[in-house]
Amino acid sequence: MLKPLTAALAAVLLAGCATTASSDTPPATAAGKADFIGDAYPSTYRAIASPPVLITNATVLVGDGTRMDGADVLLQDGKVVQVGRNLSAGADAVRVDGTGKWVTPGIIDVHSHLGVYPSPGTVAHGDGNEMTSPVTAQVWAEHSVWPQDPGFGAALAGGVTTLQILPGSANLVGGRGVTLKNVAATTVQAMKFPGAPHGLKMACGENPKRVYGQRGGPATRMGNVAGYRAAFIDAQEYAKKRAGKEPGKRDLKLDTLAGAMAGDVLVHIHCYRADEMAQMIDLSNEFGFEIAAFHHGVEAYKLSDTLAREGICGALWADWWGFKMEAWDGIQENIALVDRPANSCAIVHSDSSEGIQRLNQEAAKVMANAARAGMDIAPERAIRWLTGNAARSLGVHDVTGTLQPGKAADVVLWNGNPFSVYALAEHVWIDGAHVYDRSDRARQPVTDFMLGVGGVR
Repeated sequence: MLKPLTAALAAVLLAGCATTASSDTPPATAAGKADFIGDAYPSTYRAIASPPVLITNATVLVGDGTRMDGADVLLQDGKVVQVGRNLSAGADAVRVDGTGKWVTPGIIDVHSHLGVYPSPGTVAHGDGNEMTSPVTAQVWAEHSVWPQDPGFGAALAGGVTTLQILPGSANLVGGRGVTLKNVAATTVQAMKFPGAPHGLKMACGENPKRVYGQRGGPATRMGNVAGYRAAFIDAQEYAKKRAGKEPGKRDLKLDTLAGAMAGDVLVHIHCYRADEMAQMIDLSNEFGFEIAAFHHGVEAYKLSDTLAREGICGALWADWWGFKMEAWDGIQENIALVDRPANSCAIVHSDSSEGIQRLNQEAAKVMANAARAGMDIAPERAIRWLTGNAARSLGVHDVTGTLQPGKAADVVLWNGNPFSVYALAEHVWIDGAHVYDRSDRARQPVTDFMLGVGGVR
């Protein structure tokens, strides 16, 4: 039985929040280019000190398509050291019996609004949509994140170790997203995933035209596209000036758009219809940026080969459809079909403070619907929708998302097959630290907001 890491947790929560000063002139990169992504609010995250951990005799889903039965997983110094059978560890290692249980990488949700639309859901807490202009690339979601949102702890109980917090989808360009470690912290900087690229949230279709149709536009889909093009044309001119000898005044909005065109800010696009996804791919070719993922994409199955060829991930719901006209042509086999081509990158995401707690069950629904259509998908493949593929879309696949030696020890021990409706995450480790234990209240995060609420003590 592990003892609570109270002192270590306190040390992390009290870690300094040093920031670097912003400047009108961003520093030059090694190649001499203007740097449009300098982070004035850098991560102060520090992994919690922890002993080695040896999980034995479990079914292990590595996250890269590999399954190992009766296998061991060794964690040390915050990293995965080895996955195999009959592993040994030092006397200081904590030993966890995995007999009859399953081990997976920590779940990654690439589309969350926790912290920017926290619980309780009140107007005073609604900080996810800057609905003051169709293009608000200058805003950063991290500046709205409330770390005390009880949703973070609920997501951790569902095995979520990493999540991207995005602005909402009211705008053509909603601003930057941020990737967080799902750890208890006082500041968002102490949750920021070190080295993770910023994301850029864009949205096509009905949302922007509905929000701005009565505010001077855009009021149509053709107005939407004209708005994207105008914004990127401005960013092209800005990038040229910033690269010159007289760069002029810094513009936070154009910094983000220029960073996207430079490949330093990853583009994530809320887009439902196949025809609009194709247009957004054309837009990316016109302005030279890459699309990391289409989000929601209920018609992504119509473009599965195109997405795979372009290297674009589909971050999708298991079965949401029909709740508005652009969602009408969704099918329950969507993710399974996006997953079929070579080099595919299918992802199950939540976009929900409730769905994030059961992403494993959302993936299970995809497997069941695929099976009814004659497509049997093995657990070792399906787990990639929640781990390896998700890490790929966030630009952090080199450090997390799979249980490969040298990667972060972000690990979940389930009481059984994680794609069962009865599956529960019993233990969760982040960078090797034991941050959740279903049988130990001392390892179940409780925010200040929840103290004394609903019988929580």
